[in-house]
Amino acid sequence: MSTPPPPGPPPVAPVNNRSVWVLVLALILVLLGSVGAFLLKTDFGKIEVTGFKLPTENGQWITADLFRPKTATAKTPVPIVVVCPGFERSKETLDSYSIELARRGIAVITIDPYNQGASSSTMERRSASVEGYGVVPMVEYIFDTPNLNYIDKTRIGAVGYSAGGNAVLQSAAVFGGRQGRPPRRSQTKEAGGVRTVATPERAAAAPSKLAAVFVGGYVLTMTDAVLATVNSNVGMDYAQHDEGAYRNENKNADMRTAPEALRLVNSVLDKEQQVTAVELGKAYGDAAKRTLRVVYNTPGNIHPLLPYDPRSIANMVGYFTRVFNLQPAIPASDQTWMFKEGCTLLSLVGALLFIVPFARLLLQTSAFRSLAQSVPPALPKPGPAGKTIFWVTFVLFAALACTLFVPLARATLTLFPAASGSQQTWMFPQRMNNAVLLWAVANGAVGLLVFFLTYRLFGRKNGVRPEMLGLRTSVRELAATLSLALIVFAAFYLLLFASFAVFHTDFRFFFIAAAAEFPLKILLVALEYLPLFFIFYLANSIRVNAGARFEGQKEWVSLLIMGLGNSVGLMLILAIQYIYFARAGTVFWSNEWIYVNLLFGIVPMMFLLPYFNRAFFRMTGRVYLGPMVTCLIFVMMLLTGTVCYIPL
Repeated sequence: MSTPPPPGPPPVAPVNNRSVWVLVLALILVLLGSVGAFLLKTDFGKIEVTGFKLPTENGQWITADLFRPKTATAKTPVPIVVVCPGFERSKETLDSYSIELARRGIAVITIDPYNQGASSSTMERRSASVEGYGVVPMVEYIFDTPNLNYIDKTRIGAVGYSAGGNAVLQSAAVFGGRQGRPPRRSQTKEAGGVRTVATPERAAAAPSKLAAVFVGGYVLTMTDAVLATVNSNVGMDYAQHDEGAYRNENKNADMRTAPEALRLVNSVLDKEQQVTAVELGKAYGDAAKRTLRVVYNTPGNIHPLLPYDPRSIANMVGYFTRVFNLQPAIPASDQTWMFKEGCTLLSLVGALLFIVPFARLLLQTSAFRSLAQSVPPALPKPGPAGKTIFWVTFVLFAALACTLFVPLARATLTLFPAASGSQQTWMFPQRMNNAVLLWAVANGAVGLLVFFLTYRLFGRKNGVRPEMLGLRTSVRELAATLSLALIVFAAFYLLLFASFAVFHTDFRFFFIAAAAEFPLKILLVALEYLPLFFIFYLANSIRVNAGARFEGQKEWVSLLIMGLGNSVGLMLILAIQYIYFARAGTVFWSNEWIYVNLLFGIVPMMFLLPYFNRAFFRMTGRVYLGPMVTCLIFVMMLLTGTVCYIPL
């Protein structure tokens, strides 16, 4: 009598109707969001949006989007504005500017600054002051090329936010300084305790290639030296509660008496016209002579949100329509960019929703069927001691997440000196993400240690058996799991690339983005970051599925607790930063405030992570597929949306 074959994995049930419908819904959301975003970016066919790459000096390049109103022709040329995003931002993050300018008959070129998005790194250490992060070569191209025959070359402008605001101001100084005009002599005087600059008559000069610039969220370089060669109209806006205002000369964000704003205005006024307080929204000087100056101070907003404030956008739009002598039929308050942002959010939700049911489909195939194992029994319902241990570790992880982030951000200056010094390097070249990486490794390592200690010292003595944990595996099974994760990752990005190819839109919502454009070298960079980030993602999956899945506990309660456990420490950082800011007028972490701002995009993803890890655990009975898939997708989203100093 023959010996029966050993039992194999349980048969995989057919994909249920719910999974099919979720997959269909996900694809519908992606399609609807992409179509909607395309229609809004093109103003329902009135604007043509085209991507292009401009080769520049030293083998560098700038990636950009051109927004051309279809009313722009060789017979009816229109003004053009170059849009420059700030630090850690790609061109799509300022679609709020691009869309609203283009809707009013102004052509727009939005760039990825050097070292960001899909643009190259730069060989220039002083990129802002020499290249305007790419604004200078782009303006030169616009001015010199015969290709843009529908552009009025006498009406070229530029607008930027944060570091991009610095870039456009520095670009105006570069072009003004190239006109051969000798620097203006400055005389200083004290008026009402405020330092102002008295400027003699401006020397005659050839017109600058930049007719007008608008500086958002940055005043640090509004100095005598920079303003001395600016021969362009200049407008500016600054958030009333900008976190970086502690660096300003008055240590606050009040632009009415800020020395920086006063210098800007007084740089075009005769001695007897000098002001000691700026009237917000008032136009000083003469636009026809390119001496117009106007200062805005949008109330009730903070630094990262100002480019998404309709009032600030209206200020910017109104400024350019004024200096370019336009009378658009659309008032500045009539804005549609936020609906486009809602559409790309719809696409992002659909793409994230796509991941789990697509993986479930792959598990039905012969190649991956063996990975679908039964879900292990839940852990025994904890008693008083077990509950105490659970909540103590919950608080411990939240406290660690909160207390480690800023010190580890500081540690990057020592551990990653090249990237921290904005130097090209292959050794972890992402300055800001290096802080996130250290935080993730530290939290992941502590999480693994705490889990195994609590299991050995308490869990196994109180009914927790090894088979409940979903940890048992083999090299072959891990290899198959990684293969499945790579296919899911590839499918996610193919969906993204298809949307971008057809509709020129990606998946994003403010600070969270799956970018479709990035240098291929970023894939080599990912090989450095992914293995280290995986420590955190694996630790999270083990914590969620092997340490916090109890008998009798409702699934939504378990996942909500884990979602909060994953994010509450980071939320606490934001709470400390802004409660202190509201009371003291300056942020708690000043030098590290930009690192703290990273958390606006990280916290939502951290909250969602346990939901993905639990879903993949229920599909495979193991803790490994979830962290492999989420680490690949989430970390690639992180890596493609930041400053990266990859060598040329």
